[in-house]
Amino acid sequence: MKDKKIAVLIPCYNESMTIEKVVKDYKKALPNADIYVYDNNSTDGTDKIAKKAGAIVRYEYRQGKGNVIRTMFREIDADCYLMIDGDDTYPAENAKEMCDLVLSGRADMVIGDRLSSTYFSENKRPFHNFGNRIVRFLINFLFKNKVKDIMTGYRAFSKEFVKGFPVLSKGFEIETEMTIHAVDKNFKLVEVPVDYRDRPKGSVSKLNTYSDGIKVIRMIATLFKEYKPFYFFGLFALLFLILALIFGIPVVVEYFKIGLVPRFPTLIVASIFLVLSMLLWITGIILEVIVKKHKQLYELYLNLRKDNDK
Repeated sequence: MKDKKIAVLIPCYNESMTIEKVVKDYKKALPNADIYVYDNNSTDGTDKIAKKAGAIVRYEYRQGKGNVIRTMFREIDADCYLMIDGDDTYPAENAKEMCDLVLSGRADMVIGDRLSSTYFSENKRPFHNFGNRIVRFLINFLFKNKVKDIMTGYRAFSKEFVKGFPVLSKGFEIETEMTIHAVDKNFKLVEVPVDYRDRPKGSVSKLNTYSDGIKVIRMIATLFKEYKPFYFFGLFALLFLILALIFGIPVVVEYFKIGLVPRFPTLIVASIFLVLSMLLWITGIILEVIVKKHKQLYELYLNLRKDNDK
C-alpha cells in the first residue's frame, strides 16, 4: 500500500489558532500524504499559516462546509481521503489506522467515533450533546442502522465513495448526508473510537446549535422522503386514513341504523381524507419503484467506474 495516494482534506474558516498544529500533526502521522487546506473566506490569515506549515492551500468562495467538501471531492484524486476539521479537536493518532482500513478494502467509509469515547465529557456545549443524540436516534431508527456517531467530522473514504457521492448540502448537514448515503447504498462502514478534545481557549465553533440543528433535522426529513418514499408517504397515508375512519365510521353506523345520512358535510370530509390517503399511498409505491431503479443504476455506475479505473 506504499504506492497508494492519501489526501488529507481540511476545510477551514478562521482557524488561525490551530491550523498550524493540525497540519504538522497530520504530516507527522501520514508523512507520504498530501495535506490540502481549503480556505472558506477566512479573514484571520488561516491560509498563510497553513501554507507556511506545509499544506497545499486552495480556496472555496461559496460559504459553507458542504460547498467546500463538494469542491474537494471534485478536484482531488487519491486512493484514500481523510477528512478532518481544522480546529485541533481530533487527534492524529488514529489517522493511519483509518486510512489502512480504506486502503486494504475493508471499508468505504471509516467514521471517527467521538461519542463512544471522550466527546460527552470534553464538549462543554450541552445542547450539542443533546443534538448529537437526537440525530443519531433519528437516523438509526429511520434507516435501520446502528451508527454510533453521525455528525463527526473525522472520516476516511475510498475513491469509489468520494467520486460517486452527490453532495447536496451547503453547510454542516454534510456529515449527516454522507452517513445516510453510505447506509442507503450499502457501502462498507467501519467505526473507530477516537478521543475528542474540546477547542482550545479562544477558538470559536462555527456551528450554530439552533439554526444548524434545524438544518440537520430538515436534511434528515428530506433524505428520508427521497431514500424511503414508501415509508414517508405511507405515514401520511395512514394518518389521513385514520382521520377518514374517525369522521366516516359514525356516519356509516348512523346510515345502517336509520337508513339516512343526515351529516353530509362530515361524509364529504371523510371521503376527501380517504382519497388523499389513497393518493399518498400510490405516490409512495410509484416513488419507491423509481428509487429502486436508481439504486440499480447506481450499482451499474460503480461497476463501470471500477472497470474504467482498471
